[in-house]
Amino acid sequence: MKVSFHGHAVVKIETNGTQILIDPFINGNEITDLIVEEQRPDVIILTHGHNDHVGDTIEIAKKNDALVVANYELATYLSWKGLRTHPMHIGGAHHFDFGKVKLTPALHGSGYVTENNELVYMGMPTGVLLTAEGKTIYHAGDTGLFSDMKLIGEMNDIDLAFLPIGDNFTMGPEDAAVAAKFLQAKTVVPIHFDTFPKIKQDPEKFVQLLGEGIQARVMKAGDVIEL
Repeated sequence: MKVSFHGHAVVKIETNGTQILIDPFINGNEITDLIVEEQRPDVIILTHGHNDHVGDTIEIAKKNDALVVANYELATYLSWKGLRTHPMHIGGAHHFDFGKVKLTPALHGSGYVTENNELVYMGMPTGVLLTAEGKTIYHAGDTGLFSDMKLIGEMNDIDLAFLPIGDNFTMGPEDAAVAAKFLQAKTVVPIHFDTFPKIKQDPEKFVQLLGEGIQARVMKAGDVIEL
């Protein structure tokens, strides 16, 4: 399995002959290395309905007939846009050909701003547990710290966790470090920082807060982890 980070909260996973994109915010993302027209995902997974996570989903999914996996409200909205979707919700899991996807709680919002400046409710925000090839990846989405992260860690043997550290809209480094200890993932990667002025952070501060016993990896756009 090949897992790569592409700035903000964009993660690409290649597993079982399937390419998966999580939260493909590319246009408007100055720290990504991706180009929308070059993306060929089979599946897009969305954590919630904010524009910096839905990103370029509609264009990419239409071009590639990609399946979009998201919470019910967001999936329904995107189906009205002509996309092929698989609706899910928090606590629910589904076994796809490429692996198992389960949506977890996240403490955040989920409103999408349309081109007409209308705010559309997009259901509850989520995190994502993806299990494939005997490995489990946790993408927390946008969230604050919550104690049930400890339960997520106890119930799942997490190989790789992506945690937001940007503060202001999500956990900051201090809370994310607590989340990492709750989850007990083998490797933790900080995400959702430096994209905008309000979420500028030093990821090394997060690494230092983790202390010994938790392996952290600060990934730049395009970096790859092999699981």
